[in-house]
Amino acid sequence: MTETVVHQIHDRTMVIKLQREHKRNAVDQELSEGIEAGLDKLERDPDVWCGIVTGTSSVFSAGTDLAAGYSPRTDRGGEYGLIRRPRTKPLIAAVEGHAVGGGFEIVLACDLVVASRSATFGLPEVRRGVVANCGALFRGPRALPLNFAREMLLTADPVGAARLHDVGFVNRLTEPGEALVGALELAARICLNSPTAVAQTRRAIELATTSHDAVGWIATEVGHHAVLASGDAQEGRTAFLEKRPPRWRGKPEH
Repeated sequence: MTETVVHQIHDRTMVIKLQREHKRNAVDQELSEGIEAGLDKLERDPDVWCGIVTGTSSVFSAGTDLAAGYSPRTDRGGEYGLIRRPRTKPLIAAVEGHAVGGGFEIVLACDLVVASRSATFGLPEVRRGVVANCGALFRGPRALPLNFAREMLLTADPVGAARLHDVGFVNRLTEPGEALVGALELAARICLNSPTAVAQTRRAIELATTSHDAVGWIATEVGHHAVLASGDAQEGRTAFLEKRPPRWRGKPEH
């Protein structure tokens, strides 16, 4: 049986590759544990200074496997084995195809982004009667212009990699099929530098930009429980699985 997550070393870079392609790299417990195991190796190995998370040639990740009905978690990483993971080394997302829902939230949890021109990003949660509960509600507005993030979160419309490169979210834009190559090149540039200085620089940036994350997680939890109580979440999931338009009955909270 094919492993759902493969770990590869390229010089001083660890590549964590998601390859559950028949499920569009939707994240289940096994995939989450594979991601966490890769990050464990990255943090433990003193000869590896940078990490990359990537998917297959056709898809990065569709987020949570809705058939499982919950966001899989691990002890160290939280959701998907990554979303709440403390890290000391830079992590790059290399994106081909779709990175939607929790897949985009995995990207938002990384430090840098390399994407092919054919990649698309989206946060479709409101279209399914739920809220983005893996960090996008506060990491999105931090990494993107505020109104741009609002539009993505409120419309659920997908956005192409070129547009996200224009607004400064995607660091490197590549031709289709070249995202991992571009990410390895970017990682190699990072690895030319002192690993101690890189780690301390990353730490300082993180401390300066994440001071309000605790409030963000609380607000996300409140919103998540509110939509679950409304019934819209069940209708959104059922409609998605039945491939039909949802019939909303919930009312906006005031």
